[in-house]
Amino acid sequence: MGTLNTKAETLTETEDHRRQSGGRAGSPHLFLAFECADLAAAGARYRLSDVDEVLLGRGESREAKRTSAGGVRRLCLSVADRRMSSAHARLTRVLGRWVLEDAGSKNGVRVNGAVQQRSVLADGDLFELGRSFFIYRESKPLSEPAPADLDGRFLNVLAPGMGTLLPELADELARLEAVARSKVSVLIRGETGTGKELAARAVHSLSGRQGEFTAVNCGALPANLVESELFGHKKGAFSGADRDREGIVRASDRGTLFLDEIGDLPPAAQAALLRVLQQEEVQAIGATRAGPVDLRVVAATHRDLEALVAKGSFRADLLARLSGFRFHLPALRDRKEDLGLILKAVALRLSPGGAPDLSPEVGRALLAYSWPMNIRELEKCLSAAVVLAGERPIRPEHLPGAVREAKPPAVAAIDEAEGKPLSPDREKHRDELIAVLRQHSGNVSAVAKAFGKARMQVQRWMKRYGLDPAQFRS
Repeated sequence: MGTLNTKAETLTETEDHRRQSGGRAGSPHLFLAFECADLAAAGARYRLSDVDEVLLGRGESREAKRTSAGGVRRLCLSVADRRMSSAHARLTRVLGRWVLEDAGSKNGVRVNGAVQQRSVLADGDLFELGRSFFIYRESKPLSEPAPADLDGRFLNVLAPGMGTLLPELADELARLEAVARSKVSVLIRGETGTGKELAARAVHSLSGRQGEFTAVNCGALPANLVESELFGHKKGAFSGADRDREGIVRASDRGTLFLDEIGDLPPAAQAALLRVLQQEEVQAIGATRAGPVDLRVVAATHRDLEALVAKGSFRADLLARLSGFRFHLPALRDRKEDLGLILKAVALRLSPGGAPDLSPEVGRALLAYSWPMNIRELEKCLSAAVVLAGERPIRPEHLPGAVREAKPPAVAAIDEAEGKPLSPDREKHRDELIAVLRQHSGNVSAVAKAFGKARMQVQRWMKRYGLDPAQFRS
């Protein structure tokens, strides 16, 4: 089946990926998100552009081998998953599409939560073999020289919890690492809970600066004491100032000042902070002279600062001063491929003796849930689940209700005979067939009798719609 690809076809596919990725060549990829029984193994990434077929099965250890024989280029992936068969599934490229087929496995193949015998994969599809979860991506841009295969177990990370298998995020992290060794200011953007402080601490750690890392949440500072907290004050400067106070900026001398939620800083404090950054000196409230300060600032926000500038609630000159280098942390829902790496970091922190096992149902739920509060929410979820599970594997009843009830997206209805989405009439017919298959627990003879058709006709329908009667058996 892999020999159906011609050289011209492959070139056209590459050109399409390059256009989709803004000029950078993109390639289809397979991601091993995580293994439920071995979270410490994290995940892995495999490029598919230079193979025609992928064979997936159980092995003594995780291993990727690329071979070529008879004109067919193969990638053989082994995973140490006892629930996988030695020859579990096969991915084949047919006319530019990747088709996943069960290779006669004992425990079957699930695509987006549903048992499937054969499925034409779409971008972002999640499939499950044994207790291991894979994600298919149609195109991921790669920088040169990016490795064809990348195993999360051997990944060099910027800081604990800051690893990624996503090529585009890896490029940004490499740039952040380079900038960290300078004094350039850094502005980190991202939703709440995406790990902005973790990234700021990594910047400080890599900077080699001798002073402390000092973090302050600008939104949590009392409105009437913001400038005193940041810049310090002299005794008697105002009512209640019964002693000298150094202030956060002075305490960060020769170190890194992390200003979280910088968008919440009041206008008066914005002006004072701008003076500190421009003059590299700070004057405490009530002091007659300013003193020099050697400061590296990393700011973070989940807010749109440009919109705040347009409204007049944030200074454009301060934004320019803070934006020496801009770094964006994507939401967890947009980096499910990294869930294994993140689970490893979180689980080992919660269970230093060894990462807990997950049931397949839990793995499915963790990948299906949208994580509105991102990594912070994942950590809270797992911390409770580890306690509730004790020495046992984490099961659905150990998860919060919202996570437990999350459902993966439905498998796209594909006409297997034509390799394209079903028409509305055929989609209705497929739904009717599924309903009768469920009613009769996958008994093809009973289904044929219900429809008043020959058994062979029902089998043709199931083949056309990619249905397996085994998935409907009680």
